[in-house]
Amino acid sequence: MSERIGIAPLGPYIGAEVTGLDLTRPLSDNQFEQLYHGLLRHQVVFLRGQDITPAQQRDLARRFGDLHIHPVYPHVRDVEEIIVLDTHDNNPPDNDNWHTDVTFIETPPAGAILAAKQLPAFGGDTLWTSGIAAWETLSAPLQTLLSGLQAEHDFRKSFPEWKYRGSEEEHQRWLAAVEKNPPVLHPVVRTHPVSGKQALFVNTGFTTRIVDLAEKESDALLAFLFEHVTKPEFQVRWRWTVGDVAIWDNRVTQHYANADYMPQRRIMHRATILGDRPFYRPQ
Repeated sequence: MSERIGIAPLGPYIGAEVTGLDLTRPLSDNQFEQLYHGLLRHQVVFLRGQDITPAQQRDLARRFGDLHIHPVYPHVRDVEEIIVLDTHDNNPPDNDNWHTDVTFIETPPAGAILAAKQLPAFGGDTLWTSGIAAWETLSAPLQTLLSGLQAEHDFRKSFPEWKYRGSEEEHQRWLAAVEKNPPVLHPVVRTHPVSGKQALFVNTGFTTRIVDLAEKESDALLAFLFEHVTKPEFQVRWRWTVGDVAIWDNRVTQHYANADYMPQRRIMHRATILGDRPFYRPQ
């Protein structure tokens, strides 16, 4: 029986739909290898009709690497590696901005697996954009300027204190997260540890400043980069149905969860795969 899977590109820079896999069953080494290389090439891949349990999602994610436990988001009972993103009127979304997940730690995630569990009747799409395409379309002089610069990433930019004063327990959990996650520095341009490709690695969710520049220079340059990386030409947009699964390379992408569905409810499960320390290596 053939284990060949289908990988159909969704755009010139980013995104592909994968067919021929059943994620409710353990993947063979051959199937996983095809999925992994498809992910490296297309940066985010999508699979439809995957009614996976939290444990199955966790086990698949573990094939890619060790998993992250988020400091503030709730998780599935008995499966702490699976974050529950349950947004509704009493818990409005906080991820409706362009961001790369968890860049506020020394070793940001290598990737993530997101499963759609409950969806609004309309709306709630997610968009991804390619940091590789954004980098490759910059002029050579600007690439030279950015190469080797470092930027600060801060947990508090996306998780400000005022959001976590609903109860004393919630506030104490936030304070503990801040203490555990002080601001960190990452290269503005990151080299992918497997493909060797370069990608912009600054995002509106967590990047606060380029430390090598004066404040006004940093603000101006970051404003340009934040806008540039989200050009529609570099994006893919996914319209969810229940049972869809997205897997993305967090090292070279950003994403935006469209918050156009309120007051309807949207529930997603996410597994986050730990990565290594970002670095820049001249090509």
